Amino acid sequence: MSNIVIVGTQWGDEGKGKIVDLLAEYAEVVVRFQGGNNAGHTMVVNGEQFISHLVPSGILQGKTCIIGNGMVVDPQVLLEEIDYLTGKGIDAGPDKLKISNRAHVILPYHKRIDIARENLKGDKKIGTTGRGIGPSYEDKVSRRGIRFSEMLDTEDFREAVTSNLVEKNFYLEKFLSDTAMDPEAVIREYEEYARRLAPYIEDVSTFMDRMIKSDRQVLFEGAQGTHLDVDHGTYPYVTSSVCVSSNACSGSGIGPKVITDILGIVKAYTTRVGSGPFPTELFDDIGGRLQKKGAEFGSTTGRKRRCGWLDMIILKNAVRLNSLTGLVVTKLDVLGGLEELKICTAYNYNGKRIEHFPASLKVLAQCQPVFETLPGWNEDISGIRNYDALPPNTQKYLKAIEEMAETPIEIVSVGPARDETIVLRNPFI
Repeated sequence: MSNIVIVGTQWGDEGKGKIVDLLAEYAEVVVRFQGGNNAGHTMVVNGEQFISHLVPSGILQGKTCIIGNGMVVDPQVLLEEIDYLTGKGIDAGPDKLKISNRAHVILPYHKRIDIARENLKGDKKIGTTGRGIGPSYEDKVSRRGIRFSEMLDTEDFREAVTSNLVEKNFYLEKFLSDTAMDPEAVIREYEEYARRLAPYIEDVSTFMDRMIKSDRQVLFEGAQGTHLDVDHGTYPYVTSSVCVSSNACSGSGIGPKVITDILGIVKAYTTRVGSGPFPTELFDDIGGRLQKKGAEFGSTTGRKRRCGWLDMIILKNAVRLNSLTGLVVTKLDVLGGLEELKICTAYNYNGKRIEHFPASLKVLAQCQPVFETLPGWNEDISGIRNYDALPPNTQKYLKAIEEMAETPIEIVSVGPARDETIVLRNPFI
């Protein structure tokens, strides 16, 4: 039996959706354990593109999918996604999709506050998606959140919304110069959501325990990336949840001893969306080429992704933080046609070489990348399915990543489709 966690090693957008979709074939349960609809996973199956924001990618494989207690969920968005999948002929009913009764609910005031705060910051915006994720996690931590268990209880929900809006409306009007919200309108809207979602909601922790004890293989699907983690990322330019592998346990209600493998997804170059320091960012034609060839637009926001060379400092940081047992390299095909490739192996900070990821953004912003240069390749590798058939320079590039990260590469993606993949080791087999 294998229970595998998949996490991103960079700033998200590493291609986790495709890998989850690929490995879900061998799992019986797929769990999402953090974040909300600020993340998007893009999968291409039989030439058709699917984008999910809340429902785990395993739904395309007909697997039982779990929305864990570590998530914050916008019921409207979730229902739209369920309807979208159903319209595509995919079973997203209560037998296939389960929502933790301990997951927190995103309310309309969370979204209003999120957007108004960003507008107030002007050119100092964090780059939030405006989906209400951060304010919802704030309420969770300050013990004012509303969980799905409370949403199902009409009396509890009414009391919580009415009480919360006393403070939220004061904040919206007096500080954010926005308009107040009507609690009755929120209550009416969410009563309908509760009615439709009630069959999906259950105690996910006990369900997971039953699955694991009966030797069902589980795939834990992370969102965002290690360097967007609220504790370990480029704070404050991060998301509001814990993105590292340890949260697969806390965010789904299981203990750590059941985890057998932890795979880190690393794009063959580096991208990030939004603000914050990015040492290897490219501002030249190569950066534009990577952006265009890699179709680097956010699947949730549509924002153009900033592109740069592969940064081993952040990859090695992710290896340590997540206890990675293996790597998955994605979008390797995008590098084809470049005469030479660069990998950042250290930072130069005020004349001093550093090989760790600094906590201070002020320091990080002043770090200059120290590069190792490798030869590129011109061959189209998207049709290759065997590692030994890859061009020699492609293999050298992969070998360099493996050696520097001190972690074996187990899967290589050479295109967006499910079958455009080289599997060196399947952790489920």
